[in-house]
Amino acid sequence: MSKVAILKTEPSTVIKDYGKLMDLADYQKHIKKQKRTLLKLNLSWTLYYPACSTEPWQLDGVLKKLTSDGYKNIAAVENKTVVTDPIKGAGLIKWNDILSKYNIEYRPLTKEKWIKYKLKNTLALHEFFGDNYVIPEIFSDSNIIHTNTLKCHGHTTITGAMKNAFGGLITEKRHHCHRKIHEVLVDLLQIQKDIHPGIFAVADGTVCGDGKGPRTMIPRIKNY
Repeated sequence: MSKVAILKTEPSTVIKDYGKLMDLADYQKHIKKQKRTLLKLNLSWTLYYPACSTEPWQLDGVLKKLTSDGYKNIAAVENKTVVTDPIKGAGLIKWNDILSKYNIEYRPLTKEKWIKYKLKNTLALHEFFGDNYVIPEIFSDSNIIHTNTLKCHGHTTITGAMKNAFGGLITEKRHHCHRKIHEVLVDLLQIQKDIHPGIFAVADGTVCGDGKGPRTMIPRIKNY
């Protein structure tokens, strides 16, 4: 059974509060240390904009908790879209600074090997990819932690950890999948349960994105 934890926070305690949050949700029950752990970052825009992409303090808080709890085999990953560049974005959003602080490797999925994955009883993915569906090889047998933000989205109304998988398990040529986005997200959850030994999500709602997400939004300070 899934467990959800929610915390009110503030700038002076947000890094520490991420550690409390992860413990409240019993993250170590799901993320085993003997497996590699991937942080699936969320890049909705190459430029920094509040609530749009994984926040630097969010990444800092999660990595501080993981490393202090003895997790060692960690890497951060993100893919590109037709409007984003994961290498430029990592610099502009200050991810690189945080990753360097904890000596964590950043592995853009544009540079990773993708391997064939046989779709099983999917609702929609087979319509778009048939027998040519591929996933990043690094994802197989690795834990996944989604670091999404709380914001609106033009196709899914709101977007979170379920939608964050969309950017990791489908190549950059995935925009057509939005035509059946709800079915695709169910398919991706099934695939995640098949390939990942552990699945977890840590969402940032310190600043939430209101309006026409995931890019052209009004920032709303909520401190969650």
